[in-house]
Amino acid sequence: MTGRRWSGRRAVCCLAALLLTLQALAGCGPTASSGRPDAAAQSVQKLLDGWAAALRGRDERAYLGAVDPAATDYQNARGQVFANLAAVPLASWDYRIVSTTGLRPTPGEGDRATAQAELRYRLAGYDTAPVTAPVRLTLVWRGGRWYVAAEDTSGSGSQLWEQGAVTVVRGEHSLVLGTGQDQGRLRAMADLADRAVPAVSEAWQHGTWAGRVVVEMPASLERMGALLGSPAANYRGIAAVTTGEVGGAGAAPADRIIVNPEAYGTLGEFGRRIVLTHETAHVATRALTSAATPLWLSEGFADWAAYRGTGRTARQAAPELAQAVSAGRLPAALPEDPDFGFAGEPGRLARAYEEGWLACRMIAEKWGEAKLVAFYRAVGGHKKRPGAVEAALQQVLGIGQADFTARWRTYLTEAFSD
Repeated sequence: MTGRRWSGRRAVCCLAALLLTLQALAGCGPTASSGRPDAAAQSVQKLLDGWAAALRGRDERAYLGAVDPAATDYQNARGQVFANLAAVPLASWDYRIVSTTGLRPTPGEGDRATAQAELRYRLAGYDTAPVTAPVRLTLVWRGGRWYVAAEDTSGSGSQLWEQGAVTVVRGEHSLVLGTGQDQGRLRAMADLADRAVPAVSEAWQHGTWAGRVVVEMPASLERMGALLGSPAANYRGIAAVTTGEVGGAGAAPADRIIVNPEAYGTLGEFGRRIVLTHETAHVATRALTSAATPLWLSEGFADWAAYRGTGRTARQAAPELAQAVSAGRLPAALPEDPDFGFAGEPGRLARAYEEGWLACRMIAEKWGEAKLVAFYRAVGGHKKRPGAVEAALQQVLGIGQADFTARWRTYLTEAFSD
């Protein structure tokens, strides 16, 4: 997950985020000890298959018919979710059972069981593989069949349509989904995202990526935290974050750019443009970002792509670092991953992003933009972090890490000497 923190006292940002890998859930299918699906698990999977088909087919009666008639609150909640999804362009929607608890071969009236499952869905025209969300379903046996009686998604984050009716705006290269938002605001965001996509494609040197983005804007900071399954306080001052699976090689689902309506709302158009371009760069580079990629490179590259061609000077775009260098506090080394944590001290957080950006800008200026892209790809091509940067520096730029760091420190001094 990546993100951007903005200072309330200026339009141009101090970036902040922590790149997290969203790992696929591990687990086997609904099997008995023999390794073959048992009849009880098959009956539950059949229930969920029908439930999903009813939603895909917009058959509300059949959809609610799979819900326990005695669970009136849950019936009402699922009816609202069904309505909230009306405008969302779904290409697929399915459930896969991971494990079950309490299933008996011959259930009795009122028996309950639990299914740990994955909701797997794709947005039409955007997701090349299903987005996966874990869900714990409570099942009840009534009248000779299973019903869904309740669900629990705690700890995994909610879905946007669970927060309210979803408004959908389509752009040329973007799909913007919002709850509790004016359609004009979402349209303006789609327009900026449509500008960001070609800008990033140009910076990424025609690298392979989908060339489209999905943006979600919830109604509030608190709702943003709910989407991400984390305390809202972690994202205060963060204008947007990007979620996605790194190293997908084209098989990972499309990323989601999730916007904090409060922090984003304080920005001018230039700041919003930088935010969306930065996050779009993360989407573009995701398949070639790996565990070997340090955050100074992934965040620095995204910032470089965002500021590329804007004419902003180092002092304008990196005020925290400019102040530190002018005060004689020249960094001794490139920032470490922990320096990019959401909960970090804002000044250090800002400097970490600024340091990464200027490292990437130095490569682009001294060796050329194509070399910067090649360096990014070379680092991400390693399976492990140790030695990845050093090897890529030698392979692509022809220098060692100590030499690179020394040149970067000199570059910082020169960048802020005016």
